[in-house]
Amino acid sequence: MNRRWMLFATAATAAALTAPLAATAQDKTPLKIVVGFPPGGSADTLARLLAEGLRERYQPVVVENRPGAGGRIALSQVKRAEPDGQTVIVLPSGPMVLFPHVYKKLDYDAVTDFTPISLLTHFQFGVVAGPSAKAKSMAEMIAAAKAEPGKGSYGTPGQGTLPHFMGVLFEQQVGAKLNHVPFQGGGPANAALVGGHIDYKFDVVSETAELHRTGKVRILAVTGAQRDPQVPEVPTLKEAGVDMVATAWFGMYGPAGVPDAARDRLQQAVAEAMKQPALRERLQGLGYEPVGSTPAELAAAQKADLDRWAAPIRATGILLD
Repeated sequence: MNRRWMLFATAATAAALTAPLAATAQDKTPLKIVVGFPPGGSADTLARLLAEGLRERYQPVVVENRPGAGGRIALSQVKRAEPDGQTVIVLPSGPMVLFPHVYKKLDYDAVTDFTPISLLTHFQFGVVAGPSAKAKSMAEMIAAAKAEPGKGSYGTPGQGTLPHFMGVLFEQQVGAKLNHVPFQGGGPANAALVGGHIDYKFDVVSETAELHRTGKVRILAVTGAQRDPQVPEVPTLKEAGVDMVATAWFGMYGPAGVPDAARDRLQQAVAEAMKQPALRERLQGLGYEPVGSTPAELAAAQKADLDRWAAPIRATGILLD
């Protein structure tokens, strides 16, 4: 009797110990985060930091880079994905608020083809001079561009992206002309800047903050209303005499039709991750303001920027195929 009881008790104890583990494993579903830019850029960095914060809820979490066309290739992939809450995209606001005004034809509808999950962060941009540029200040950059229109060049992560239009609006604001050189992401643009193949770059501050600190490039100004904590010595455009303020955000979306339960689970996981002190510190160190909003708040931010950018883009006359 005692031996049979001991065998039963041992089996029961083992079952009790393994049951919670099995349940936990079953509760953790896979998650794929698609990024429309190459590894090493701002979108990729954010996605990988967020992936670490989501692993308490999802397992495995895989970041997949599908660069090209300013994020449109990745968006097309996510649009066609199964709407089960296991495939999402992390991207800057440009493809969702600029591209509908910029391109004659898009193979996605920025509003109806995707499910808003969460607004992740706010951020600003930098105007960066490389070693081929002689300008050491915004005043010198503007003077050089006016003296020799079209001679200077600036790189961005792609045609029709937010940094591209930052450059266009900057040219309009100061009355100068620069040549735009699009790349497939911030990393390749950085390489060209450091290598002296382009003179300037408009992009997220975090892309060039370390290069600025080591003297390989010079961030001449930032585009937000406040200085960026990554480079507090760098003035805003307004402080440098250019009447221009422009910021943007990163968001997470799934394909259209993600069930409310799966959408809400994702949003709650993102909100919890954004509260983690270590993740917040990393993001703030990169110049990002962590948010972790509701789906409705992301949808509202997207609509507001869609409306805000319509007139300025029309004024540029830029319309791409």
